[in-house]
Amino acid sequence: MIIAVDGGNSKTDLALVAENGSLIAHARGPRSSPHHIGLDGCLDVLQDLVDASGLDGRQASIAQIMLAGVDFPEEEEAARAAFETRSWAGSIRVGNDTFAVLRAGTERGWGVALTCGAGMNCVGVSPDGRHVRFPALGDTTGDWGGGYDLGKDALWFASRSEDGRGAKTVLEDLVPGHFGLATPLELARAIHEDRIEKHRLVELAPIVMRAAGEDEVAAALLDRLVAEIVVMVKAAARRLGLVETEVVVGGGLMRAADGGLLGRIANGLGPGLTLRRTSAAPIVGAALLGLDSIGAGADAQQRLRSDLDNAIRQLEGAMT
Repeated sequence: MIIAVDGGNSKTDLALVAENGSLIAHARGPRSSPHHIGLDGCLDVLQDLVDASGLDGRQASIAQIMLAGVDFPEEEEAARAAFETRSWAGSIRVGNDTFAVLRAGTERGWGVALTCGAGMNCVGVSPDGRHVRFPALGDTTGDWGGGYDLGKDALWFASRSEDGRGAKTVLEDLVPGHFGLATPLELARAIHEDRIEKHRLVELAPIVMRAAGEDEVAAALLDRLVAEIVVMVKAAARRLGLVETEVVVGGGLMRAADGGLLGRIANGLGPGLTLRRTSAAPIVGAALLGLDSIGAGADAQQRLRSDLDNAIRQLEGAMT
């Protein structure tokens, strides 16, 4: 068996997969990125999901664990060593979740992949195996993008709209309204007093995307997101000397993006960089990487895609 994990900034998926690609179990839990909850917190989340998968003390042959917030080789090694203490699998492989997005969206194993969900990061892989990454540590490493940053800035502009420091925006009502509150100040106080967890600002990203068609402030936030995606992808391609390559985008915000937003990103990338959105969740890419490591063939890979896609659709359909 193979354990596959996509551990993100807002949720975590775990799949237990047979060597023929059939899905044995799928479980979803809260965020597990060590960047936000620490390595011990990550371990606890993954242990709960392993238990929920029905592994029942058995050991898988391989665990392919792809995590947001694991951005340096030393962090990968520390995570791998910690996971090995749990004896989930005979071999444990740890990597950044952007590699799962790339594998989910392409069969050839190279190109540029960008994940844009609660956070945002990008990886580039050349045909000869060289790769480039970004630290994605936030403001200190020049990062902006993803649902959390959209939501955080939406509250910033909503607050300034309320007290007169900034332009009027529909976000003044929409942002606090999402949490059942009347004003941005009420929301700010609820966060300050720990009545609402700050990371829940990621929930505001779809509101910003919907409001962009009628509101200049929301439109400017979406413009910034497009610009950041384009500059990150171009930087990765340039550093690898990739003049022509596929650019795979995935993650929650990109899966929800309409054709207009994707078209703007494609236009910004220009010729040579061909945009492709993968409808497959990153957990599919993590599981495929696990199958790759045991030399599974095309039939197993297709079976895995079908089984896991169906399981995720059923889960998300039941949640709506």
